[in-house]
This record gives sequence, structure tokens and C-alpha cells, in this order.
Amino acid sequence: MNKMDLIQDIDELLDRYCDGCFLKKQLRSEQGKATAHRFCIKQCTVGEQLRFLGSELNKLGQ
Repeated sequence: MNKMDLIQDIDELLDRYCDGCFLKKQLRSEQGKATAHRFCIKQCTVGEQLRFLGSELNKLGQ
């Protein structure tokens, strides 16, 4: 995969699942921005995919 493909995949995931995510909105309003962000990074399955794609992107940049 090249960089542009990875970036496009990341954008598609963010657009499809993260923009307007009810769970993120709810966590943010009840527990704060940091908690919502931590959930997205550590527990959300989309966050796992984003982390994987980000690590692949980092490998290409080295």
C-alpha cells in the first residue's frame, strides 16, 4: 500500500464512523473530552483500525 491509499482509508473511516459518533458525543458531554478521546483510541474497534493504518503509514515514512 502506498501513502495516498493509507491516507484515503483513514479519511474514509473517519468520515464513515467517527463524524457524528453518538457514543463519542455522549462520553464527551458526560465525562469530558479526554475520556472520549481515550475511549476512541483504546476501546473502539474503529480506533484500532485507525491505529493500525497509522502505524503502517509511519513505516512508509521511515
